Amino acid sequence: MTSRTPGATHEQIGRRERGERARRETLRGDDASETVIMYGWHTVTAALRNPARQIRKFLATENAARKLTDEGVVAKVAPEVVRPSAIAERLLPDAVHQGLYLETDPLPSPDIEKLPARGVVLVLDQITDPHNVGAIFRSAAAFGATAIVTTQRHSPDATGALAKAASGALEHVPLVSVQNLARGLAALKQSGFLVVGLDSDGEADLAALPLRAPLALVLGAEGKGLRQLTKEICDHVARIDLPGEIKSLNVSNAAALGLYVASRSL
Repeated sequence: MTSRTPGATHEQIGRRERGERARRETLRGDDASETVIMYGWHTVTAALRNPARQIRKFLATENAARKLTDEGVVAKVAPEVVRPSAIAERLLPDAVHQGLYLETDPLPSPDIEKLPARGVVLVLDQITDPHNVGAIFRSAAAFGATAIVTTQRHSPDATGALAKAASGALEHVPLVSVQNLARGLAALKQSGFLVVGLDSDGEADLAALPLRAPLALVLGAEGKGLRQLTKEICDHVARIDLPGEIKSLNVSNAAALGLYVASRSL
């Protein structure tokens, strides 16, 4: 579905991403691109409970460390107890860390050819806003999606603001990164996926299509929607019929509604 990010322009989002990458480089040096920054209660506790997460640094305020103990959250690495300012200085000014901060290795990214041919996969066509992608991860986890596919370029890293917006969903939904989206979609079709693009000008209502599993729902970039080549590869390009005057949704809302429609049909 074509959408725009509320409250932030693409230029502002780009500045935030560049600032976060620069901050990570200052903190970590040459291997900054391989460091995942996580903060916030739900994000960090979900990562701590994931045995696949390899922790490099774990900071917690005294109150947060006490709460972890009270709630029985056990970490492989004991936190370094610090003042809140020691965490805040590592993050962008508007980051809400709730007394918890992690630096970890990235989780493994499965090969698209090896994804299980079941359920629903979400494919993101150059969606760049980390808050939107994080919210999409959260919806994907809620609906039990099989995976999320993004491109190596023109997509945000699974760290920082994205991880915070995902609220722990990064631990539950595999992220598949492909160099070329067209080839990635072709691989999904080769594996038996029905590939349906979502666009406000789609040819049919998503709810009226004969959906089947495995299903790949493809969502387009903020403001631009699906690229033409992406549309051409899809088996169908569908819209989500809406009763109100506004006929397009923010992309994260479109993803949640698309997952709901698919869950009712499969």
